[in-house]
Amino acid sequence: MEYRQLGRSGLKISTITMGTMTFGGVGWAKTVGDLGADDARRLVDICIDAGVNLMDTADAYSQGVCEEIIGDIMDKPRRDKMMIATKARFAMGDGPNDAGLSRHHLIAACEASLKRLKTDVIDLYQVHEWDGLTPLEETMEALDTLVRHGKVRYVGCSNFSGWHIMKALGIAEREHRQRFVSQQIHYTLESRDAENELVPISIDQGLGILVWSPIAGGLLSGKHRRDRKAPEGTRQFAGWTEPPIRDEERLWTIIDTLVEIAGARGVSAAQVALAWTLGRKGVTSVIIGGRTEDQFRDNLASADLKLTDEERGRLDAVSQPWLQYPYWHQRNSASERLGEADLALIAPYLEGK
Repeated sequence: MEYRQLGRSGLKISTITMGTMTFGGVGWAKTVGDLGADDARRLVDICIDAGVNLMDTADAYSQGVCEEIIGDIMDKPRRDKMMIATKARFAMGDGPNDAGLSRHHLIAACEASLKRLKTDVIDLYQVHEWDGLTPLEETMEALDTLVRHGKVRYVGCSNFSGWHIMKALGIAEREHRQRFVSQQIHYTLESRDAENELVPISIDQGLGILVWSPIAGGLLSGKHRRDRKAPEGTRQFAGWTEPPIRDEERLWTIIDTLVEIAGARGVSAAQVALAWTLGRKGVTSVIIGGRTEDQFRDNLASADLKLTDEERGRLDAVSQPWLQYPYWHQRNSASERLGEADLALIAPYLEGK
């Protein structure tokens, strides 16, 4: 297992992070999985044995049941080897202040997560989604308070846009608050939107990138193929809609290429998709999940899979999106003065310019 530094922090995390959304099975999360404590404990041990040192959860997963299961199974030997990241923002009750990124909700949510997780400190506390009604100054102050009080070690964000992140980092610098060390984003061969702003920001501002749903909810696992119905038991069979598919033909072309490369290498398509993401600029770790031991073991194997330049080139070619404005204009008019963060997006489009 390789370990990478998380943003500008001194923390090193495994390139594979253990996802836990399949724990619990309450409410909307039942579509993803409904594993109990015994299954969860066995999967945690498999990940620890493979060298994984971070697990990711959220209070909203199964309305807190997921965190409760983690609290029940993470005895001291396991906790000493595995850090815990969790998230807050979504509704955990029916009251007007039971959601969002207000000081009121964040501090209450953190204390509730600590209790469910049966731990004294959360290693990485992430705001789960943007809240346009709460001033960012209030959110950053609340996160800073949690760190200063020893309840949280590091803070990060998830599902923020580029300007949201830059505004938050600016406030943190101006007011001497704790700054985000990472962002958790969706970034796959099928969905490369993050390359426009979020990846360059991470490179320029020193943020680690954790990738959620790195095989697109199972779409890139190789189980889904052109002109076939979604296999029974998969998220898509149950009506899962993340990520949204805007170009179905492009998706099938990507999957065809994944399956071809995987077949030639004697590995799964999921491993190839994960290896591609792990090799992208700025990416620190991918969050893997699953319902079974086989799924976890297969995904864990991607940590050791190194794709060739030719394989990466094929995958890049079938998945490369259109270059949006103002980036196509920068490609045409500013290519001689682009920095490292700019080139993370624009470099592939410069060939043959």
